[in-house]
Amino acid sequence: MENKTKKIRIGRINYTNVWPIFYYFPMEQFQEEAEQLLQVPTSLNKALAEGKIDMGPISSFAYGQYFKDCVLFPDLSVSAFGRVNSILLFHRRPLEEIVHGTIALPTTSASSVNLLKIIISKYYGGRPTYFYASPSLDDMMKESDAALLIGDDAIRASWSRSGYQVTDLGQLWNHWTGKSMTFAVWAIREQALRERPEVVRRIYEAFCWSKEQGMARPEEMIRDAQSSIGGSELYWKQYFQQLTYDFGPAQWEGLRLYYQYGWELGLLEEPVSLKIWHDNSVIQVNE
Repeated sequence: MENKTKKIRIGRINYTNVWPIFYYFPMEQFQEEAEQLLQVPTSLNKALAEGKIDMGPISSFAYGQYFKDCVLFPDLSVSAFGRVNSILLFHRRPLEEIVHGTIALPTTSASSVNLLKIIISKYYGGRPTYFYASPSLDDMMKESDAALLIGDDAIRASWSRSGYQVTDLGQLWNHWTGKSMTFAVWAIREQALRERPEVVRRIYEAFCWSKEQGMARPEEMIRDAQSSIGGSELYWKQYFQQLTYDFGPAQWEGLRLYYQYGWELGLLEEPVSLKIWHDNSVIQVNE
């Protein structure tokens, strides 16, 4: 039986890369049933793990940590089959020359940080020294050979004439593996599924509708991105088009490889199962 007094708490990442899914979401239809909380990915990951939010986009790595308590929505993600344009490594020399050097990492991401560690270890055989820093490119590069930036911080830095070489991690992952990379997944705690199944269904359907609208009518969203962050209309049109917001077999395959590597390197404590929500039931993807 549904607990009709408890609101579903929806987390929202404070980055433009999720806009096509959130931009047209009809929150007014759920005023009595849901509320939104705006946070950076690492805060959102922690909040979902602690039960402070019930659903929302979290770092795909965070699902790997907390998968026993969560289920993933199909058709919703932030993924890329190649360039992602907002997960960028800035470095002074070619990447193969710095894989044993010092690399500054942002405190705002889990998926991208561990993707970098996987690529450097698995494909370059590198053993760099990592340290965490606030996402300011100039400050990060004062004491490092390279710096990783994500989201809007990466976008702004890519527009600056920094003189650094820039490597897109989505493109590099695809080059090495031939697969898609999923940076954020839409997760929901199993407890919320049990308590409010019909509200969860309607929220999911509203997110899918919002995604369709965001991709079909991006003009207003693009103008807002230009106003809040900068850049040209062409840049944002291409940015949103190059990202994939689906979450189906192609994304599952790339994500399973990411989790396998994460487990092999000791970044994850155990092998990860993909549990996918389907019509208020849960299916487990093994193949």
